[in-house]
Parts: sequence; C-alpha cells; structure tokens
Amino acid sequence: QVQLVESGGGLVQPGGSLRLSCAASGRTFSSNPMAWFRQAPGKEREFVAANRRSGYVVGYPDSVKGRFTISRDNAKNTVYLQMNSLKPEDTAVYYCAAATSVSYSDSYYVKERAYDYWGQGTQVTVSS
Repeated sequence: QVQLVESGGGLVQPGGSLRLSCAASGRTFSSNPMAWFRQAPGKEREFVAANRRSGYVVGYPDSVKGRFTISRDNAKNTVYLQMNSLKPEDTAVYYCAAATSVSYSDSYYVKERAYDYWGQGTQVTVSS
C-alpha cells in the first residue's frame, strides 16, 4: 500500500514564503520521479514542478519559474516545494505525485499521466 501525505500549506501574505513537504509511506520512491501539481477553484490541474532521483529538475512552468524550487530527500522518501515571492494567483490545493516509471523523457513527466500515486492535497492561500 502506498500513501503520499502533503503538509506545510496555510495562509500567507503576498510576497511571503512557504515550504511544502510530501512524505511517502508503504514503500520507497527513491528511484522514481516525483512532482507537484496544483488546482485552483474552477481551473484544471496544473503542473508545478518535478524532479528525478538525482534531484535533476524536469521543469517548471513559466508561472512559477524563478520563485518555486523542488527538492527531495531520497533517504526520507520526501519531496519538497519551496515557494517564495508568493502571489494571490498561487492560491490552490497543492498535490504531490509519484511516478512508477523512470526512463521516459522530461516532457513525459510534466503530464498527469506519468503519475500513478497522488497525495490528498494541502491548501495554500495567498492573501492580505
């Protein structure tokens, strides 16, 4: 059985920072790409970031590039998302995800279809 549990969300003022964590249990995902997605009310789920076992970053969309950083600790089966310079439009439920395949190209891992395991989500609200 596999579970992914996000934490670290909350309310923050514009310009502030948060760090999200996602801990995997039930098995190790140390060899697998992992990712963050987000979904705002009334909008489609959006890719945020992903990395491989080495920490190599698959990519960031322009909406978060330069502000968000994904990292991972394979020994802890945990992936992180550092979010700086937060904007109101970053408000969303943030989900972590783990892939079960390793050897595909970067373009594959920016898509939801790459990920078989998903967390329950954590709410991030950016507001004064």
